[in-house]
Amino acid sequence: MREYKVVVLGSGGVGKSALTVQFVTGTFIEKYDPTIEDFYRKEIEVDSSPSVLEILDTAGTEQFASMRDLYIKNGQGFILVYSLVNQQSFQVAVFNSDKIRPIICEIYTSRIGYL
Repeated sequence: MREYKVVVLGSGGVGKSALTVQFVTGTFIEKYDPTIEDFYRKEIEVDSSPSVLEILDTAGTEQFASMRDLYIKNGQGFILVYSLVNQQSFQVAVFNSDKIRPIICEIYTSRIGYL
């Protein structure tokens, strides 16, 4: 069974955990409980083949920012979450996107080099 690693990134309090839990379990969490790091697994179908999503729900606080690069390096897919009513959370999403882009480009460049 294929496994895909997905990393959920964003500022604290924007709803990363709520979106992740809603997707994995179908239930919505209304109470805010700051996350340090949570892993979820969900079986899905990709191209008619059973697969597993390993979803890493990351901390949104600045004190765990040093771990962000490690999360990005290990991820295969990324979900950037921000709040429509919080401009700073959008700026964090742009920052995270800018951090992801060079790492992803490096991975694809090295893979293309082996073709």
